[in-house]
Amino acid sequence: MSLVELAAALFLLCGCAFFLAGTLGLLRFPDTLSRLHALTKADNVGLLLICIGLAIQSGSLRASLQLGLVWLLALTASTVSAHLVARRAHRQSNGAGR
Repeated sequence: MSLVELAAALFLLCGCAFFLAGTLGLLRFPDTLSRLHALTKADNVGLLLICIGLAIQSGSLRASLQLGLVWLLALTASTVSAHLVARRAHRQSNGAGR
């Protein structure tokens, strides 16, 4: 196993560990906002590490740029969806309903 393959495997394993930590936070934390915080932070870092590992494995600049774009789009989608869920939870906790 070469050093490049080892680095890629290390990034992939660390990314999976972050995904696992985010999932455990989703299952263990008591309220919506705590769950969102754990899930969005851990999953965004996990996806970044996985994209880096895959970019190292691909060895192609084009594939690396596409993986970077995938990460940026997922980061944007995660931010928007977490904001919408948090706003809904905040409104429900204040009795505002809609």
